[in-house]
Amino acid sequence: MNSKTLRLVQKHFSFLHIWIPKLFECKGGIQTYSIFFVEAIQNCLPNTNYELFIKHDKKTPSYFNPISNIKFHYTGKILISLRTLVFALQLFVWGILKKPNLIISTHLNFTPVAYHLKRWTGISYWIVAHGIEAWNVSNPRLQKALKNANLILAVSNYTRERLIKEQSLNPDTIVVLPNTFDAEKFKIAIKPDYLLERYQLKPQQLIILTVARLSSSEQYKGFDKIIQCLPTIIKVIPHVHYILVGKGDDLSRIKKLIRDLNLESYVTLTGFVSDEELCDHYNLCDMFAMPSKGEGFGIVYLEALACGKPTLGGNQDAAIDALCHGELGALVNPDDIEEIATTLISILQGNYDHPLMYHPQKLREKVIEIYGFDKFKKTLDGYLSNVTEN
Repeated sequence: MNSKTLRLVQKHFSFLHIWIPKLFECKGGIQTYSIFFVEAIQNCLPNTNYELFIKHDKKTPSYFNPISNIKFHYTGKILISLRTLVFALQLFVWGILKKPNLIISTHLNFTPVAYHLKRWTGISYWIVAHGIEAWNVSNPRLQKALKNANLILAVSNYTRERLIKEQSLNPDTIVVLPNTFDAEKFKIAIKPDYLLERYQLKPQQLIILTVARLSSSEQYKGFDKIIQCLPTIIKVIPHVHYILVGKGDDLSRIKKLIRDLNLESYVTLTGFVSDEELCDHYNLCDMFAMPSKGEGFGIVYLEALACGKPTLGGNQDAAIDALCHGELGALVNPDDIEEIATTLISILQGNYDHPLMYHPQKLREKVIEIYGFDKFKKTLDGYLSNVTEN
C-alpha cells in the first residue's frame, strides 16, 4: 500500500489481538499458517501494537526474538481440563479491558468469545477458516459467530464455497487468503546420498513420497490408497518405492495393510522427520502424491512443488486450489484406485500430459508466483486496505 493508505490503515488498526491455538510447539497446518500470518501482518502494519493469545504453548522459545510492539499470553501451563475455560475467560477479560481495534482468530472454536465481545463493546473480528473445522458446522454458537464476523479469511476457494453454501453466509464477507510456504527452505536439489543409504535405495529407483500425519482421524489423506495401488504399479515399474513420512495412531493399520499386500520391500515408513531433513525427503522422491478428499489446503503440495516435484492430489477437496485446478499438478478421484495407479504410472514414466510437470525450475517459479510469501503478504495487505476504503 502507498504511504497515505498505510497511515490510514495504521491509524485504523493501531492495536490488534490475535488468537492462536498453537504457534511454537508443533508444526501442523494451522500453526504454520498462523506463523506466516503473524509475520505478514507485522510487515503490513509495522507500527501496530499486537497482543497474541496462544492457548496451548507455554512460553516464547529462546530462538524467537519478537519485535518490541508484540506481547504474548500463554495458557499452556494450565491443566488441559481447565485450559479451554481459562483461555476463554482470558480472551474476554483482556478484550473488555484493552478494547483492541480488531480481533483475529486463527481458529473457529474461539469465535463465540469474539462474537460476545462484539455485542458488548463493538470490537470487530476476523476469522481464519482452514478446512474440516469450518465444514458442516452445526454448533449454533459457531454458526452465530460466523454470521456476525466482519470478515472471514478462507484458506481456499473450496472452503469459501462450502461456507457460503452450508451457512448461507454473505459472499462479500468471505475472502480467500491461501496458504503460503518458505521458498528459501524448500529448494531443488539432487537425491541426498545419506537418505539413499538410510533407506537402502538406489539413485535410479523411482520413488513416490507422501508427507502426512498418520492419524486415524485423517485417513482421508489417501496414503492407504497409494499402498493399495502399488501392486498394479509394480507390474509396470518393478523397482518403484513408496516412502511415507509421518507418525500417528493409524500406523498399525498401515503396517497391516502393507503386510497383507506383501509390500514390505516396497514401502518405507520413516516415522517422524525433523524440519531439517524434510526438504531432503522431498528431493529424494521422483514425485509427490497425496490423493486426499478432506484437505483444507495442503501446504505439503506447495513444498513439493517448490522442490520441482511432479505432484498428485485429489479432486474432491482443496487440493484443487493448491494445484490450481490442475495447472500445477494432477488431480484424480481419490476413491478410484485404478485411476490413481494409472496416473502415478503415467507420471513416473514421463508421459503424463502436463508439460510443466517435467520442468522443475519452471514448476518452482510458478508455485512461488502464485503462493509465495510475497503474494500472501500482498493479498493480506489488500484486505487491510479495503477496510479503510469501504
